[in-house]
Amino acid sequence: MQALKTNFFRLIIAIVLLLPMGAAAQTLASSVNTYSPYSMYGMGELSTPGNAIQRSMGGVGVAMFSTNMTNIMNPAAYGFTPRQSFLFNFGIEGGHYRNKQTKYGATNSEVETAYNSINIHDVAFQMPLAKGLGLGFSLSPYSNVGYSMYNDDLTPGIAGNVGRVRYQYYGDGDVTDVKLGVGWSPFSRLSIGAALVYYWGNISRSYNAMVSNVITGSGEFSSTVGTDTYDVSKIKAQFGIMFNPILNAERVLTFAATYDLGGAIEPDMKKYVYVDNLLTSVVREQNEKSLPLRLPHQVAAGFFYQDSKVRFGVDYVYQNWGSQNTDYMESGGKGVHVAYTDTHTIKAGFEIIPRFTDVGNYLNRMSYRVGARYGDYYQTFGGSKVKQYAITAGIGLPVQLFGRSSVDIGFEYGHRDPANDTIMINDVKTGMVKQNYFKMSIGLTLFNDRWFYRYKYE
Repeated sequence: MQALKTNFFRLIIAIVLLLPMGAAAQTLASSVNTYSPYSMYGMGELSTPGNAIQRSMGGVGVAMFSTNMTNIMNPAAYGFTPRQSFLFNFGIEGGHYRNKQTKYGATNSEVETAYNSINIHDVAFQMPLAKGLGLGFSLSPYSNVGYSMYNDDLTPGIAGNVGRVRYQYYGDGDVTDVKLGVGWSPFSRLSIGAALVYYWGNISRSYNAMVSNVITGSGEFSSTVGTDTYDVSKIKAQFGIMFNPILNAERVLTFAATYDLGGAIEPDMKKYVYVDNLLTSVVREQNEKSLPLRLPHQVAAGFFYQDSKVRFGVDYVYQNWGSQNTDYMESGGKGVHVAYTDTHTIKAGFEIIPRFTDVGNYLNRMSYRVGARYGDYYQTFGGSKVKQYAITAGIGLPVQLFGRSSVDIGFEYGHRDPANDTIMINDVKTGMVKQNYFKMSIGLTLFNDRWFYRYKYE
């Protein structure tokens, strides 16, 4: 009991020390973390969970058994935290996004845009509370919004009678996943866990309808600027289990699964509209609850094998976005109809360490990782589904001989490819956007097995 009280006191100190980091992460995350027209609706673009090690292995990690690395993907992993140790992880991620679209008109043309971003990705720690009982905390992105686009209305009725009308759409923001959970291992081969997940953040979406080169001169045509802001604050839950049918000094085989509760997100929404023409200006502000978009129930399952040289695993993730939001549709961008669809994602990753005990050759002690991910985007656009895949790679740099701490560097190339090259918007043929992106992540994994030792001095 005394040990539990001591560990609880140290937990409070650790959380207090991390609170400034959490605030900084939320502040930094207010910048644009993605650049994608697919983030224009709903929660935006969903982030890939996991630390830099897991993301460089395709995002695999539900069954990743480790006693020297935080695992924020399954709360059952907290139950395997070694006694008298403290695990900490910190990571940043940068991205380069390239979007390509075909514009149809008198002559068809290809339009390309690009954007770079860099930001904090995750902060996490794990610590033991008692024998077979561990606690974990993490702060990581759940979704990001970032886009800027425009559309000129060139229809004869508008151009000939009014002038040039340009519609502009832009947005930014994010939702952060804050998780606090416990894991319990009643015996060495099994652990179960549960966590509270707090979704926290804000998203801003704006639009302009600007009239220029007005040919009537009457002042009857207005320019409109509007902004919708969404403040998200919701608590959900996650449950997990890990089982090791093989667990010895030579190799470990783990099977695991997690279940995330869904439910209505219902963020507070504020609408601000400014209407201006040559004669008068009107400002309108309105506070209301947004439509009840529901987060999905998520089921993830996988296996992970490891020995002294290799580690590999496969995950499957199912999210019932469509079943949860059957009647929920969004429209915007001159009539693009956006609906929600269930998603299926497969992730696979592989790691090799040539010889961890090689004193004379540092390259042999390094970790080399590859992975891949394939699945569906959770929204459809004008009835068109969007497939997405990613290829990943990375290296792990041990920071000391036979030590468990490391600096991890990961790379990811991803592609989003709509099923249809074009969709019809208000009877106008419109090209779908194809997206390529490159990401680089850097993570710091710290293992401290002296955290709870009491030193005696003579």
